[in-house]
Amino acid sequence: MSGLERVHTLWQLFLAGGFLMWPIVAMSLVVVTFGIERLIALRRRRIVPPELASELNALEAGKFDPRAAYRICQEHPSVAGRVIQALLEKIGRPLPEMERTVEVAKEREAERLYANVRPISLAVSVTPLLGLLGTVQGMILAFYTTANLEAGANRAAELAQGIYVALITTFAGLCVAIPAAIIAHYLEGCILKGFRQIDTVIDGVLPQLERFEGKGRVTSAQLAAPPPPPRPAPAPPPTPPARPAEARP
Repeated sequence: MSGLERVHTLWQLFLAGGFLMWPIVAMSLVVVTFGIERLIALRRRRIVPPELASELNALEAGKFDPRAAYRICQEHPSVAGRVIQALLEKIGRPLPEMERTVEVAKEREAERLYANVRPISLAVSVTPLLGLLGTVQGMILAFYTTANLEAGANRAAELAQGIYVALITTFAGLCVAIPAAIIAHYLEGCILKGFRQIDTVIDGVLPQLERFEGKGRVTSAQLAAPPPPPRPAPAPPPTPPARPAEARP
């Protein structure tokens, strides 16, 4: 069978599946569209940029400056950057309050990351049901047609043809649902891995903020403000002129 004949046969099978084949095709487009979008959005640079982690580690090695850490997060917009910014805005608060802030920020970011995975999970659940619905409908029509055949007609052949046509939608639904389930599982794994990396960065930053507890609160505007210029060193006092030596008699 040539390629053109194979395509023609597939198109005939598609049409034989009935109108429920179109929702199944629509769900396959949803899976492809959101799968590609999430693969791009869940790259490591969108969650924990390597530069962000390395620059924060450099701050931790020396004297930790919250304003410098806040500017680093602004320079590398990402999920980790937004979580750390929310943490830095709670400097001076008790440690349990800062930990709660981290959890709230992570939940907010997780909700945003999972938002476009849900359509893929919906396709995993709905597409097989659409296929099953098409098969049940096809079976009903096949048995109805067989029961109303004229006397002497080949009922077995007619019934077999109706059954194989009815199973087309189930096959199509599974062909969409199985890859969708694999994609959804992979994307969820990427999100969980990203949040484990965020926890590693937070574990390095949070102990540095404990020494600021109870020393006053700051605002995001104060953290984003550039550091004051260093004061010039005071000039040394002028040296008095040397007195000339007195002449001896």
